[in-house]
Amino acid sequence: MLDEKVRTQAMTRLKKKGRLRDSPAIGRLPVPGRHEGHAVVVGSGPAGLFAAYVLGLSGLRVTLLDRGARLEERGKRVVQFHRTRVPDAETNLLFGEGGAGTYSDGKLYTRVDHALEIPILDELVDCGAPPDILYDARAHIGTDRLHRLIPKLRAKLAEAGVSFHWNTRLEGLVKRDRRVVAVRTTGGEIACDHLVLALGHSARDSWTMLQQQGVSFEAKPFQLGVRVEHPQELITKGRYGTDALGPASYNLVCKPAGTYSFCMCPGGRIVASVNEAGFLCTNGMSNARHSSGFANAALVTTFGPKEFGDGAFAGVAFQRRFEEAFFQAGGSDYTAPAQRVPDFLAGRLSEGPFRTSYVLGTRPGRIDELMPGRGREALARALESFDRQIEGFASDAGILVGIETRSSGPVRMMRDPETRTAIGWENLYPIGEGAGYAGGIMSAALDGARSAQRLLGVVES
Repeated sequence: MLDEKVRTQAMTRLKKKGRLRDSPAIGRLPVPGRHEGHAVVVGSGPAGLFAAYVLGLSGLRVTLLDRGARLEERGKRVVQFHRTRVPDAETNLLFGEGGAGTYSDGKLYTRVDHALEIPILDELVDCGAPPDILYDARAHIGTDRLHRLIPKLRAKLAEAGVSFHWNTRLEGLVKRDRRVVAVRTTGGEIACDHLVLALGHSARDSWTMLQQQGVSFEAKPFQLGVRVEHPQELITKGRYGTDALGPASYNLVCKPAGTYSFCMCPGGRIVASVNEAGFLCTNGMSNARHSSGFANAALVTTFGPKEFGDGAFAGVAFQRRFEEAFFQAGGSDYTAPAQRVPDFLAGRLSEGPFRTSYVLGTRPGRIDELMPGRGREALARALESFDRQIEGFASDAGILVGIETRSSGPVRMMRDPETRTAIGWENLYPIGEGAGYAGGIMSAALDGARSAQRLLGVVES
């Protein structure tokens, strides 16, 4: 735990910056008492990691499965994808130790105010995160720090009795009445007393399998849009008027259009968050120093059943249609279509080449034609609004790169709000972004920890 002197210093720095947030009540992760049994947790993103940690600290035997590799191997396979442009369906920027957040900006913002927030942040600080995250209203770790932190968090879980099975995909459930008694995996069958599903927002094949096994799903609204990238100096000058304060970020909203910026990465870069051949999705990430020279963010609009139709997986089909169209428009090799902002607004093809941070390259594309009509109209209105807030935002310096479809998941596994168990099941707990109950690193970690405590009998007031 962080000592009081370090806490005071962190709070003082953030107060000077105007970013000190109020601290909520502080809870405890372990649940006192005698707890027995075996819990299987599927998925090692923030929800799965903190669910497993709480269960292990509280005395349960815990087995954590992930279809992807541990972080050291995961990094190698990501590099291989960048070299070969052939995605690994199991280990990639979406699947593997740490989940999709491992290759994101490492932001810890959340609208959830809960007593477990500080204990979770304390654990991250103990693993190497900066102490400021305990009090910073705009807390950010950075991709590079996340990669150093996660192995230390893994060691904490191991000390709590959690065992890990990497490269192990969930393939089915063995059920008796309303209970899961075992899981079928690529590594064999594992008996369990409790099953926690922390699958992540891109586990489309697992969702289909679970629905066939009797888990109830419903469609939920999700966000779709593109990345916009500028020289960092343009954003910093537009926000601060000087570079003395370091790389600037922004949080922009155009309420009339229903469009806003998401996962803004100062000094970051754009990456290809893909796990399926033939589909393109972009995301952003940045290291702690924000040193790339580029600023990028998603500009997204919310879509719901009105746009993508009825059916639990109609939103998934909607995502896939546009991911496939953008993949083909980029040349079917994970090159991304790109368009300068003025050309998007005017409805014309841009002249290349483009200077962007996207490692797999860009080519001119008619993003204005590729996007769904409502998204195109909303984005155009938002870009004009944002240009009034940051001078040059809609200039030739702004490059649109797309598409981004996975800032949130399009489905929800239906669960009882009191017990947190899946509807119709006694011991199956869907958690995190993949279950439709979180939207970011911190909210997913909280959902995992809270669900684990509910499994252990804690009833929240």
